[in-house]
Formats: sequence, structure tokens, C-alpha cells
Amino acid sequence: MSDGVRAGIVVTGSELLTGHVQDRNGPWLADRLGALGVEVTDVMLVGDRRDDLAAGLRFLADQRVDLIITSGGLGPTADDVTAEVVAGFAGVDLVVDTAMEQHIATILAKWAARHGFDGEALVAANRKQATVPAGAVLLDPVGTAPGLVVTVPGGPVVLVLPGPPRELQRMWDAAVATVPMTELLARTPPFTAVHLRMFGLPESEIAQTLRDVSARVDLSGVEVITCLRRSELEVDLHYGPGADTASEELVAEIERRHGRYIVSRDGTSTDEQVAQLLLAGHTIGLGESCTAGMLASRLADRAGSSAYLLGGVVAYSNAAKTALLGVPALLIETHGAVSTQVARAMADGARATFGTDVGVGITGVAGPGGGTEAKPVGYVCLCVTTSDGVVRERDGVFPGGRADVRERSTDAAMHLIRRALTS
Repeated sequence: MSDGVRAGIVVTGSELLTGHVQDRNGPWLADRLGALGVEVTDVMLVGDRRDDLAAGLRFLADQRVDLIITSGGLGPTADDVTAEVVAGFAGVDLVVDTAMEQHIATILAKWAARHGFDGEALVAANRKQATVPAGAVLLDPVGTAPGLVVTVPGGPVVLVLPGPPRELQRMWDAAVATVPMTELLARTPPFTAVHLRMFGLPESEIAQTLRDVSARVDLSGVEVITCLRRSELEVDLHYGPGADTASEELVAEIERRHGRYIVSRDGTSTDEQVAQLLLAGHTIGLGESCTAGMLASRLADRAGSSAYLLGGVVAYSNAAKTALLGVPALLIETHGAVSTQVARAMADGARATFGTDVGVGITGVAGPGGGTEAKPVGYVCLCVTTSDGVVRERDGVFPGGRADVRERSTDAAMHLIRRALTS
């Protein structure tokens, strides 16, 4: 789409290749680069091996990217080889930066005093982390490892960042402010972004809309990215100067066909909207069965949630539903624990138990066993009630395994809360 700056990301760490640790840096960096108008061509994971990292750098250079960002491999151990490999890639020597060595020594001295470690190992660790490619622009450590900005003659700028996500993210602004990065980013033409979020619409419908619009409108200047996340379909449009009209026509057609499914037009998540709606003067209590506290955890993710989330009950058994939420035993006997009637009684019971004006009830068959022909595995009933008489409920069969059913039930509950508070 863009004739501007193109970038590739190389995330190092053998632990990421085992599947035991999930990469958080690649997606975070790609998001930040996109916000700056940089096109990301590749996000690569490589192990802590010289040859693998060197091959990754060469591959990206062959793609003619303008910027390569690496994360990880800047520590004091033998498998932390990023600085050495980047120096070789740039064709420069490794040198000890004495000012950085002293700076790291000060950091390590404080750490050693707290933990009681000192001696040759610490001195060696200090020197290794202060050994950098000649001519590199150094970024002050957030932990103990400095970041590096290396300009390759006739090649890309290489930004070397630490592996721990907290350190990498806190170093980002300083990295972007360096001279090599500001000069590079000045070449990026500005672009506009539109972020649509939808709930209840399959990707196939958006795909058909895109095909229909592209048959009559030139969308070559508009990059369209669709992603299904937390049961929401996200449609992101990025476009540069000259593609305004095409983008507007596409958005207008999406709104005409699918407007009732749109949750937000500015990228605001359902969780953010629910938090703001609750902060406007509401309190909420929860009665959860199959989700077993997942909705409470979701609501509590955001700072300030104590202002509106007063409590929740995980009522798995029928006895708990009756004793803790006041659900009549006869109601359970008549309709079954998994029913719209019981879900509503749980919502009302949660409001009464916690003295809130909003209550949520969730009950279902998460599986893999326990299903019947009438109420198969995945069947879930949800209800939101308010003190002023609003009732929002739904029931249906969620696909997938046990974890999928519970997660999708939580997603659906968040949307029911949003609907109840905007009705």
C-alpha cells in the first residue's frame, strides 16, 4: 500500500519457539509502527543462536526494508548474542562504551547491595552489556541492558531493544526520538486510520462487502485488515493521501449493510465502553455458573473497577444458586439449572445480594459432558437486569471446546451489559 518506510521485526528467544512462552513484543511493536505510518512486512521469531539471528537480518535486508527492530538477546549470558550479530551485520567492530559501562555498574551496584551478590561474575556481566557496535546510538537501560540504534551503510537502520516487554515498551519513546529514527520516520507519508468493531457478524459477510465495493471502487490505496478477537470482528482501514474518497465509500457501504452490528467506529473496545458506562453512575453484581468468575475477572481488568464492580458469586451447584443468589429451588426443578428463567433469577439475585442497580446471570453447559438433546454442550443462558426494569437476555449454543464456550459466554455477557446500559 505505501511507498514510505517498510520495517521488519525479529524477536529472539529460544523459549518462544517451544510454545511455552507467548511473544508479546512482536505484536506490540507492529502496532506502534503502524501508528507511525510504517508498513510492517515481517514479524519473525528466531532462537538464541548466532546463525539464526544473522539469517533473519539478511532475509529482511533482502526484502529491502528500511528499518529492522530486534528484541531480546542483550543480557549478560552466553546466549545473548544480538549486539555481536548486529555488529557483524553492519560490518563494524564491537567496542566497550566506558560511559555506559559505568552507568550499568551503578545500576548493578544497587542490585548487588540489595541481593548480596558481587564479584567477577557481576563485573563480566557489566562489561558484556556495555560492549556495543561501534558508532551505535545508545539508549539508557530500563533494566541493565542498553538499547542500540545502528545505521548500516547502504542498508537499513537497526533498532535493538531488550527482550522483557516492560523494558522494551518503556524504552520505545526514547528510541523513536533518536536522530536516525526521526530522520527515517520523516520519510513516512501520513496516513489515516479507521477502526470499526462489530459483534455478531461473520467475517464472510465483510469479505463479500469488500468484493462488491472493490468491483466499482479502486481500493488499491486502502489497506483493509480484518481480525476476529474476543468474538468481535475488527476491521481496520489504513490509507494515505488520495484514497480518502475510496475509504469513505467503503465505510459508508459497511455501515449501510452492517450498521446494526457495529460496536464502535473509533476502535473503542466493548470492555472500554462497558467501563465508561458503569462509571457513569452504575454498580454491578454478578451471578456466574459455567464462567466461574471469568466475567468478574474481565470487569476487574480495568483500573478503577472497584467503583462499580461490587461483587460476584460463583454458584455452580443448584444449592449455591438457591442459598447465595436466592434462586427458588422450584424454579430450578421446573425449568432446569440451565434455562433463561434461572439466568434471570441469578441476575436479580446478584443485584439483591450486592445492592447494585445492574445484575448479570450466566448458566450453561460448558462440556465436554453434561449435554442433552434439548440442551447440548455449549448451550448457555445469559441475562442482564437493572433496577429500573431493563432486561436483556439471550441463549444459544456456543461452538468449540470447554474453554471456547466459557470465553464466548463472557464475551456475550459483556455485550449484553453494554446493550442494557445503552437501551
